[in-house]
Amino acid sequence: MPGATGRLGGILLRHWRDAPPAGLEIVPVARRAMPGAVVWTPGTDPAPLGRADAVLALWGVTAGNDAALGANRDLALAAMELARATGADRVLHCSSAAVYPPGPGPLDEEVPPAPARPYGAAKLAMERAVADWAAANPGGPRACCLRIANVAGADSLFTSLEGEGPVTLDRFADGRGPRRSYVAGADLARACAALLTLPPEELPEVVNVCGPRPVGMDALVRAAGRDLRWRDAPEGAIPEVALSDARLAALGAAARESDRAEALVADWRRLR
Repeated sequence: MPGATGRLGGILLRHWRDAPPAGLEIVPVARRAMPGAVVWTPGTDPAPLGRADAVLALWGVTAGNDAALGANRDLALAAMELARATGADRVLHCSSAAVYPPGPGPLDEEVPPAPARPYGAAKLAMERAVADWAAANPGGPRACCLRIANVAGADSLFTSLEGEGPVTLDRFADGRGPRRSYVAGADLARACAALLTLPPEELPEVVNVCGPRPVGMDALVRAAGRDLRWRDAPEGAIPEVALSDARLAALGAAARESDRAEALVADWRRLR
């Protein structure tokens, strides 16, 4: 599991510590020492790993200039090479809902990508590089890009909820705040475990990882017991990003607890 020291890695490892996934042995891979982890930096010597069945690639870059964000492509290709070197039959890559065009949903995996921001463009470039690698390496590990919704505990709103003062949200012309598809850490962990054990031939190239319905950010603020302040939404602000979970549900990995503000806040507090 490369990227074990990142925010997503921490969430998943804390969940799996309390609820180990049946039939899976998770081996964290990190750039720096941490309990139980294999220490390795991509681009250096081969990873000191033996045989692996699958690679869950959690590493990535979320901010910076084009060059910094371009590392997402390089890290994804390093994960494919790591899988080939260890005999793994699949790699799960962390992509993002940001690859989709802004606008009303639910957005399913057949919607043509049209990212509005550099981060989304970098994740889309990563997806395409992975697809090119797979096409050039028939018989190699399969790649599945997880287009992950906002993760409870890992997005900017939950960063604000970690503070103490009022939380300020945009209010749109309809009187509502932003609505986003979310996924709880526990649901993300269960979805990853399901995709890691799915027969390889059933693994899709891309899949949304999200709850069945978007959640109002104002509902999350209230569920956390925090004071809410409003400001008029600026031009260009996006009122809703709603992903379809139909493909995820069909794979038996539905994130059923990820469309209720109270459940998302409780999961965040448990895994902090």
